[in-house]
Order: sequence, then structure tokens, then C-alpha cells
Amino acid sequence: MPSILRIKQQKHLIIRRYAKADNAKALAESLATLVPLALIWWAAVLSVSISRWLTAAIVLLLTLFTIRVLVMMHDCGHGSLFRTRRFNHAFGFLFGVLSGMPQYVWSRHHDYHHANNGNWEKFRGPLTTPSVDEYSAMSVARQRLYRYTRSILLAPFGGFVYLIFNPRFTWLKGSIGLLIHVVKSQLAQPGVSMKQHAAGYKSQYWKSAKEYRHMLWNNVALLSTWTLMCWAVGAGLFFAIYVSSLSLAGGAGIALFTVQHNFEHSYAADSAEWDYDTGTIMGTSFLILPHWLNWFTANIGYHHIHHLSARIPSYRLADCQNENRDLFAGVARVKLSQIHSALKYILWDTRAQRIISVAEYRDLYDVVR
Repeated sequence: MPSILRIKQQKHLIIRRYAKADNAKALAESLATLVPLALIWWAAVLSVSISRWLTAAIVLLLTLFTIRVLVMMHDCGHGSLFRTRRFNHAFGFLFGVLSGMPQYVWSRHHDYHHANNGNWEKFRGPLTTPSVDEYSAMSVARQRLYRYTRSILLAPFGGFVYLIFNPRFTWLKGSIGLLIHVVKSQLAQPGVSMKQHAAGYKSQYWKSAKEYRHMLWNNVALLSTWTLMCWAVGAGLFFAIYVSSLSLAGGAGIALFTVQHNFEHSYAADSAEWDYDTGTIMGTSFLILPHWLNWFTANIGYHHIHHLSARIPSYRLADCQNENRDLFAGVARVKLSQIHSALKYILWDTRAQRIISVAEYRDLYDVVR
């Protein structure tokens, strides 16, 4: 592992050189996203009276810009897009509303992934990749269901659940539970303030009052925007465009995230064997994308650099890779045409400490079915 030893020795120098956010650059990147996004929405609405095929094409373009919004929300959560915390918070909230995701709450969960990247005992990805033993213990029907749910054809449905349904449902369910708790507690202990009763409520959907406030204001802003857009263009047209573009963007985001950590024999250690820098090099891929797609994904394909340090801004990732090619020679490269194949690696082999495919599992463990 000579490259990993060199990275351990040089990473602090690399981080010091590239982890430098620029407010002017970040603002330009943000405006280059937000202004076209608004214009494309306007074009999508107008195109309906011209051609449905034209509308479909514009929705695909809208999807690409929505993917970029998602990644920029992610960058704000790391505090890496802007140099100023206030700007990261403000634009992070805005990007979160546009993508349907409460940014602050999402970023807290995402930080856990970064802290444990490559430690599959603690974090197994957004779809909770099972170990080979867990998979073996499943019934044949359940194994088949698991394989089907990992199909790329279901990615848009996953995007709908991830970005549209789940953030609304969990907020509503949690809020109803909070309201019931406060009312019951107030009746039982009228001398205690409602604020104190609320503070005593524990929910699986948020870990602090700050997280709940961010969920609340994200949903208030988003639902208000939905109402305004329905009034302006009609509910049917708005939701047809909105649900289509956001579901496709969410599905693409899930697929991209997955292949950045699930690929042929990617590093997947348990806590006893885990090493952070090894996870960066051997458990994170370098997505080789066309230049135009790197722009729409805000360079998230340079994921190994991002895991070296999440403080390196997205607009500096490519320079870091290009100037340190030899250092990152051991990083697995996944081409755009190979994404579908990489998505077949859906099992954690705890013995070999790596990710394998179902076909490999059957060969290695002499499974017939």
C-alpha cells in the first residue's frame, strides 16, 4: 500500500493547499445554477403548449440542474462552497428547499458517513448493503426482492421517496407525535411550560431542537412554494414537471453515490480492521465523466479527493486530482459506461473485507440458487 502511506504523509499539505473556499467563485457557481434553473422552469411551462416532446427534453435538462443543486447543497453542508459560514447556511437552506431536502438535518447524517467511510460495520450506504451472512439468511423471495430493489430501473422511484415523500412524511409524522406529546403532558402537568414539555420529546427523526427547526422551515418554505407554483401554472402541470425532474435527479444522485463506494472489490472493513485513509483510496471511486457532466454534478465524481477532505471546494477538486495524479493512481476508476456494472456489487463480504456481486457470492460460497 505505498500510495496510502504517501497519502498519510502528504495529505495535510494537500488539504492546506486546496481547502480554500472563495466567496466570489462560489457565488458565481451558485448564480450559474440558480438563474438557468429558473429560466428552464419557465421554458418547461411554456413548452407544454408547443410540444410534449419538447417538454420532456426540457425536463431532462431541468433534472441535470437539479442534480447540481443537490451537490451544491451537499457542499454547503460541509462548509466548503463558501468561505463564510453565513453564506453556506443561507445558500444551503435555499438549495435544500429547491431539492426538497432539509439541508442541515441531511448534512448531520452525511457527516457520519464521512467519519466512517470504509467502515461497513458502522455505515453501509443509503440502501444498507447486507453482509453475505445476512443475505444467506434471507428467504429466496426476500433475496430476489433485494436484488430487484437495487435495479437502476427503480432509481427514479427511490428518488421520489428520498427527495419528495420521505422528508415531508417524517416531518409530518414527527410533528404530530410532538403535538400529541405536548398536549398530553400539558394536561398531566399544567404547571410546566409547553416549551419544557416539547424539549422532553424524543423522536427518531431529529436529534435536537435545531434539527427540527430546520425541518420545519424547510417544509414551510417548500410547501409555500408548491402553493404559489400551483396558483401560477396549475397544480397538474406543476407537479408533473416537479415530480418528474426531482425523482429523476434523486435517482441519479442515489446511483452516483452508490457507485462511489460500491464497485468491484471496494474496501469494506469492520471496525477492528478499518483505516480512514485506506477507505479514501480503496473504498472510494473516481468517476470518469464527460466534462459537461462533471459540471452538472459539481465535480462529485472526484470523490476520492472529496473524502480526503470534505473542506476542499468542489471547484478545486479537479485541480487537486490533476496535480497529484501519481499519488491517486491506486484509486478505482469507474467510467460512465461502467456504472450499471458497478451497481451489481451489492453484498459485503465480511471475511474478505470487500464488496462483491451476487454472482461472486454464489461462486465463493458454493450457492446453487
